[in-house]
Amino acid sequence: MKVSCIIIDDEPLARRGLKDYIDKVSLLELVGEFKSAIEARTFLEEHPVDLMFLDINMPKLSGLDFVKSLSEGPKVIFTTAYREFATESYDLNGIDYLLKPISFERFFKAVNKVFELLQTATLKNPEDHFFVKVDGKIKRVMNVDVLYIEGMKDYVKIYLEDGSMLITLLSLKQMELALPEGFMRVHRSFIVSIDKVGEIAGNILKIGAAEVPMAPNLRAEVMQKVLGDNYLKR
Repeated sequence: MKVSCIIIDDEPLARRGLKDYIDKVSLLELVGEFKSAIEARTFLEEHPVDLMFLDINMPKLSGLDFVKSLSEGPKVIFTTAYREFATESYDLNGIDYLLKPISFERFFKAVNKVFELLQTATLKNPEDHFFVKVDGKIKRVMNVDVLYIEGMKDYVKIYLEDGSMLITLLSLKQMELALPEGFMRVHRSFIVSIDKVGEIAGNILKIGAAEVPMAPNLRAEVMQKVLGDNYLKR
């Protein structure tokens, strides 16, 4: 499983250097480059990632202030030319602190810390189920039983294969981060189980008896995930 990552740095040469390093590590997948934290925030609202390489000194919004503003977010490796921010970066649970110019050896050491943390988290959290609080009780939900999840204002509805529906006080983003690869956010308000999609008509996914909308800007990504190499056509 690849670790998705983004680069946030206002310096083009710094972004290019990190991109070259990322290309050398097969387990990393670069999904975005941004010259400001403000640009990155918009992307992260719709596309959660595992890791961000974040510059500290940037105009308008510094890397440190950006991390402080996130209620939840990806793991962070800070990059900067200044040593004095090291203590504060670790206080913000940064995985590592890379001083520019960054050598590949130092970069790879930082990335390995991320791999180890994610591997440990996977071992501690089996991917065949999750627990949520429903009506004051903690309930086990098997991933294979979930059809889709609908995000409301301050809670989510989890629709199950047996026709039942669970309501729990979590955000859709929290659910997205917790669920394994077999699930995908297809719309601002919906996550679906990819294997449960039975039909696609325009921007509508048919899942059981339900029709779930698909965001037009996510259509290509969703189609690739759902169809894979199994779409037979003339």
